[in-house]
Amino acid sequence: MNRITARRRHPLARYAVLLLTLGLLGVAYTLAAPTSERADAAIASGRADDVAEGKKLFEQSCASCHGLNAEGIANRGPSLVGVGAASVDFQVSSGRMPLAQLGAQAPRKKPAPWVNEDTIRQLGAYVQSLGGGPTVPTQEMVDPAKGDKSKGGQLFRANCIQCHNFVGSGGALTQGKYAPPLHDATPRQIYEAMVTGPQAMPVFNDSIITPEQKRDMIAYIVGVREEPNPGGAGLGRIGPVTEGLVAWIVGISLLALAAIWITAKRRQAQ
Repeated sequence: MNRITARRRHPLARYAVLLLTLGLLGVAYTLAAPTSERADAAIASGRADDVAEGKKLFEQSCASCHGLNAEGIANRGPSLVGVGAASVDFQVSSGRMPLAQLGAQAPRKKPAPWVNEDTIRQLGAYVQSLGGGPTVPTQEMVDPAKGDKSKGGQLFRANCIQCHNFVGSGGALTQGKYAPPLHDATPRQIYEAMVTGPQAMPVFNDSIITPEQKRDMIAYIVGVREEPNPGGAGLGRIGPVTEGLVAWIVGISLLALAAIWITAKRRQAQ
């Protein structure tokens, strides 16, 4: 007993206990690390071939605006450090990047000839390796069939209709910017837009809108596209503004033509 007590009083004993405690804390943190952090690390280091190929693509097609190290260039392109693979997938798959010319906003267009699933994955892996960020969602996370359209509609009306219209038809913003229509956006692109906040759009991270709620909103947006237009043409599905405009222009024009026709008939009768 005295021998054990003497060892406890040894000057190096406290340092041994401290090192052991720190080691145990490190192991516990590694095991308890969030899934997203482990996913970021897997993309950054687990696919070295994708990262290397993505770097080549970046240097060829992106570095002229975003810098050789993705640090950004003033008045040309922002820094991409920390934006994540989800931002790359959204911007490149929708044709917004590479940007044809500088403007208030990057429009959706046909993707560049070199863009495909492999090149997007490689480019995203490289950007992800620079500083983490939101990753590309899985198919289950964006599957409209697994979402609740009614709940998604409530969330969409509370957070999105101010800019995108209640059916996702889009709308004008300030300084030449606009909220694009969502008719051509894929479920994955809709999810990625919410977690990355492209251009004038705010970021809706998981603490604001959970992944399940995002899936519900996707189910609503996709479901609205399939709804019929009772009563005639959809007129952009923007709402009473276009309906009233058409009523005035078409209606008054028809009344004017009818009045002219009636007057001409009376003159002929005289």
